[in-house]
Amino acid sequence: MRCDYDVWAPRASTVSIVLDGETHEMTPAGDGWWTTDVPWRGGVDYGYLLDGEGPFPDPRSRRQPSGVHGLSRTDDPRGFEWHDAGFTPVPLADAEIYELHIGTFTPEGTLEAAATRFDHLRSIGVTHIELLPVNDFNGEYNWGYDGVDWYAVHELYGGPEGYRRFVDAAHQAGLAVIQDVVYNHLGPSGNYLPTFGPYLHDASANTWGASINLDGEGSTEVRSFIIDNALMWLDDYRVDGLRLDAVHALVDHGPVHLLAELSAAVDEFAQSEGRSVSLIAESDLNDPVMFTERSEGGHGLTGQWSDDFHHAVHVNLTGETIGYYADFESVGALAKVLTKGFYHDGTYSSFRERDHGVPIDRENTATWRLVVANQNHDQIGNRAIGDRLTATLDADRLAIAAALTMLGPFTPMLFMGEEWSATTPWQFFTSHPEPELGEATAKGRIAEFAKMGWDESSVPDPQDPATFERSKLDWSEPEQPEHARMLALYQRLAELRPDLVELTFDDVAVSYDEDARWLVLDRAPYVLVVNLSDSPVDVTAVAPQAGEPLLDTAAFLRSAPLAAETLGAPHSVVVARRA
Repeated sequence: MRCDYDVWAPRASTVSIVLDGETHEMTPAGDGWWTTDVPWRGGVDYGYLLDGEGPFPDPRSRRQPSGVHGLSRTDDPRGFEWHDAGFTPVPLADAEIYELHIGTFTPEGTLEAAATRFDHLRSIGVTHIELLPVNDFNGEYNWGYDGVDWYAVHELYGGPEGYRRFVDAAHQAGLAVIQDVVYNHLGPSGNYLPTFGPYLHDASANTWGASINLDGEGSTEVRSFIIDNALMWLDDYRVDGLRLDAVHALVDHGPVHLLAELSAAVDEFAQSEGRSVSLIAESDLNDPVMFTERSEGGHGLTGQWSDDFHHAVHVNLTGETIGYYADFESVGALAKVLTKGFYHDGTYSSFRERDHGVPIDRENTATWRLVVANQNHDQIGNRAIGDRLTATLDADRLAIAAALTMLGPFTPMLFMGEEWSATTPWQFFTSHPEPELGEATAKGRIAEFAKMGWDESSVPDPQDPATFERSKLDWSEPEQPEHARMLALYQRLAELRPDLVELTFDDVAVSYDEDARWLVLDRAPYVLVVNLSDSPVDVTAVAPQAGEPLLDTAAFLRSAPLAAETLGAPHSVVVARRA
């Protein structure tokens, strides 16, 4: 942790620190750093004057009790008493991840309230909780991707102390914590980093604005700023992994990619601490370079998300083929994803209008390296009205999505509420205090949907408080019969998961019939017969290797007994032990 007030401010000619209302001049320490002899104390408010302007919050602030425009406050993690001795996270190969947003997971929208739901998560087999970004942003509520203070935990969630209590409680409950971090851009309000130094790369930009400076003048310190932040989550907060947002937007032409440098630093930390830490990339590149070992020219991450799985499942269940769903309009697309990981692995992408992706080494790559979901915050929240699959599919089709996700060859990730077929939407919401920024956000949101062909008039106003309130889970739903039965199905699927064996892509076999719309997934020790059609399928004929049936989703949802003569009903999955 930082035990002083040193700050990197190469763009300033003079720097002073305002501490408890008193101003102290700082002295240059070389390489753009400034220092002071003022002793560090916990719980003190402070900020920096740059060439007489300010005071500005600390770029590495641990607390912003008055918001992103206010003074920083020191925080001492050494004073927290941990109770998680002996906790070891389940390896990613055996993990089941649950993605949640603190602000909408519970009515209270706090870390403390979220911790009261751990028993529920364990009942569906969850091993890892993945939190959407919690670093500080302007306003009261936000998805978290508009963060500007990467080192500070949003106060309304519980601040740094609340975060430590959450992780401590999760570990005591046997649950690991993965923190979603955003290193590819900064939010639009309260971003004072460019005032201090060259944190942004004006020559390049991504969807969200100027790129982070990873390879230009001053980039060495910017890279350290990112790596130190990652290590902070692991050390001060004891998280067990990081989900790295949109790494395809990291522009880095340096000799060693930031991701490789980051994974090396994290591996060194984990080894020194005797801990297991996962780094999971969200990448649109469909390139196994993400999880290829550094010694083989890769970035050395643990795994990455695979949107192709989501698209293939979504299209085969909903029939929706607009926008980026267009290429996945076949059972064969789903079969390819299950056996090769990426659908676009050097093939033409009609949405991108170019070839896309790189093949995975099927013989030597473990399938768990890919984290998959049939719903997640992006694939729900980035739809025009934030509608879940529940709004489109009946229980039978939802069960197919659940079975393919939970018992498929990959590491499954659920999105909060999916397990009981929640009916609440999850929409894009913001609370920018600046009216002009709120208006620009709403207009930009509408423009994003043009290529997807969605009705722009139906897009809810992100700034309307009702948009945020609508997106909160309704915890009374799991008690209602139709939702309780879906929850029971997820619990049954979780019971079957421990018997799954680790696979390479070569170990996965799929047969299918495009016209009859069935697919058989052979992944030890189970055989899944997936009927995507309106007609029954003869399970023994299409899957002679299937032995004892363990689950029939159609019968289960109707509380009917498992019977051989009823297997293979329309829109169902039969899970059998391999003979």
